[in-house]
Amino acid sequence: MDSNKPHTGAVPQGRTPSVRSPLGGPSSHPVDWRRRMSDHVAYALLIYTALQIFVTIGALKAGEGSLLPYFALIVLVIAIIPACRRFEARWTRLTDSEAHDPSLAPAARRDCIALWAIAIGLPFALTGVFKVLGLLLG
Repeated sequence: MDSNKPHTGAVPQGRTPSVRSPLGGPSSHPVDWRRRMSDHVAYALLIYTALQIFVTIGALKAGEGSLLPYFALIVLVIAIIPACRRFEARWTRLTDSEAHDPSLAPAARRDCIALWAIAIGLPFALTGVFKVLGLLLG
């Protein structure tokens, strides 16, 4: 293909059409939803953990003398990681043909939005709940 010619978006004969890349352009190969969701879960857990630690340290520096912020970190280990593993299992059960099915794009987008909303929002929500509990109990 001449690099000066714009890409028409036509799929060469014999190739499976692929979904668009996250940046909006055509993808060079079909998306494997199993891998994509596994990557999102892994990155979301990293972001969640970093935010949870950051918010908990912030609560401790604010003079909270309670053990409740430490309990928030325990909740991370006990509840969040297994929950994310179950979430990811929904996608890893796909067959090879299902894993490359472009019709799953809306479901993948919906699950990614939910996953990231939880990963970013839950550390703040948990810390808020534990601060309120600390005020009520302490």
